[in-house]
Amino acid sequence: MQKLVLLVSSLAFCLSVNAQTDTTTQELGEVLIQENRIQLPFSKQSRNISLVSKRQIETTPARSLAEVLSFVPGVDVRQRGVTGVQSDISIRGGSFEQTLMLLNGIKLSDPQTGHHMMNIPVPLVNIDRVEVLKGPASRVFGQNAYAGAINVITELSDKRYARVQGYAGDFGMKGINFAGSLPIGSYKQNLAISYDDSNGHWYNSDYQVSNIFYEGGANLNEKNELKGMIAYTDRSFGANGFYSSSFPDQWESVQTTLASLSHTLTLNNFYLNTRGYFRKNQDEYVLKRNEPSFYQNFHTTDVYALEANGNFETKLGTTGFGVETRKETIESTNLGNRDRVLTGIFLEQMVTFGSKVDLRAGVYSNYYSEYGWKHFPGAELGFQAATDFRLYSGYGISYRIPTYNDLYYVGPTNIGNDQLVPEQAQNFEIGAKWSKSGIFAELVYFNRSTDNLIEWTRPDADTPWQPQNFSQVKFNGIEASLNYRISPNGKTLHIKEFNLSYNYLDADLINQPGIETRYALTALKNQLIGGILIGIGQKLEWNTKMRNVERMNQDPYFLLDMRADYNRTGKIGFFVEASNITDTDYVEAGTVQMPGRWFRAGFMLNLE
Repeated sequence: MQKLVLLVSSLAFCLSVNAQTDTTTQELGEVLIQENRIQLPFSKQSRNISLVSKRQIETTPARSLAEVLSFVPGVDVRQRGVTGVQSDISIRGGSFEQTLMLLNGIKLSDPQTGHHMMNIPVPLVNIDRVEVLKGPASRVFGQNAYAGAINVITELSDKRYARVQGYAGDFGMKGINFAGSLPIGSYKQNLAISYDDSNGHWYNSDYQVSNIFYEGGANLNEKNELKGMIAYTDRSFGANGFYSSSFPDQWESVQTTLASLSHTLTLNNFYLNTRGYFRKNQDEYVLKRNEPSFYQNFHTTDVYALEANGNFETKLGTTGFGVETRKETIESTNLGNRDRVLTGIFLEQMVTFGSKVDLRAGVYSNYYSEYGWKHFPGAELGFQAATDFRLYSGYGISYRIPTYNDLYYVGPTNIGNDQLVPEQAQNFEIGAKWSKSGIFAELVYFNRSTDNLIEWTRPDADTPWQPQNFSQVKFNGIEASLNYRISPNGKTLHIKEFNLSYNYLDADLINQPGIETRYALTALKNQLIGGILIGIGQKLEWNTKMRNVERMNQDPYFLLDMRADYNRTGKIGFFVEASNITDTDYVEAGTVQMPGRWFRAGFMLNLE
């Protein structure tokens, strides 16, 4: 810890000192959504997409990305303890296995289990924004983007800066985060480091999390750009109630390494990005922390991938194309030594009809060594009814193959099922967007009809959980949201941002007599989220966030969080934040009792 603090301080003060400005005043509609082929501004998208800006990340009462995402409409975050040290993310009633997590377009899915999806090796202070695509994304990102995809975006800067943030709070928690940019000529580079730990909010819930992230790139000339990235996260934690209430002394340690290298060619009407990346995940799981020999698992997964994605313009419109190949391997004391290979081909076309109608359609064809060829078509139709008003609808097929845990795991409380087949869904949505003068409103209806849904079940509490395929399950839902964003106006008291959303979900999965399901019938049924960011004078900001959550077959609960920042964008700033101010008694995942009222405070140092 002392060495890390010394390194952060040295890097920070090697840079010259100037005040930082708030860079989040860009109009929402201008933001270019970072898909891998055809990229469109937010205002031209015919999809239900939520954007989390850097200002929102910085002012939300949260110490982790999981906590930030818990305020995104339609996203269900199930944390096991404070700061999301181990958390599952789902969208529109899907399971944590049905959401794809990406970092700058690179897929972070792990063949062992979706529980590793949030092992993101990027400190929160270095994230520029997060794009949440709700609904089927298989045509865009490939299999596993079943119910949606979340893309975490970092940006290379041509300006020199350093940002240091430190904090401490209840449960013995403390942390320090550093992010810096040090361009050298045409070469741009970012370095981010973080360390967080806590004694835990209840028995055997302590944790230690370290992250290091480096990204660099250079424009070789007007047409060619090279980028590289290497990142590492190490997290160890007491896992009381994480996977079973029968063993309170569970413990886990996970290390994830990610590296990538990409080249981008940009011509007048042609764009091509080629990329190779590697991801390694090492997982040690102990059922009795102080008696590892009682039951212990070691899993190591390696993912090797090559991709080429691009687009070109013709008189017919924009054509997007892509190919990928991916090899996944696992060496496991429980799951065995296994490997599988994926190959995928993307093709899509966007055309406009006059000045108001646009159609985007395509198909993703996927070959898995275990399941053969599968094809996932999809299309979105948009109608710009007025300058500020857009109607849209979309259809798509999504697909997910079982993880190795689904298929082969053997343990005291969970047993896999090697007879599982992949799950597939047909998705439909229709929506309307209205945007004017900093106000953005959206209303969406969606339907997902799933074939062969994979769900963990058991006949009674004394029998291990085991996954099985349900023949058909339908999900119907609506989402209504209102957002107001404005740049500072100089008034003593003014609203900078206001958010209000409501989500409703209905599922027709009915428990069979004597059968208990683990995930599908604990999805969000009603979700109400509200927030208001108030500026007081030139330097003080006060953010209030609330959530009212009701899951299927569970009682609803209400949460209230707050954060106050002083001089956030200046050279030296301070913040205080509180979570669960209402001291609500609630559970998000497993049998982990979430903490009552708790507080943190810290500082920010912004240098340029």
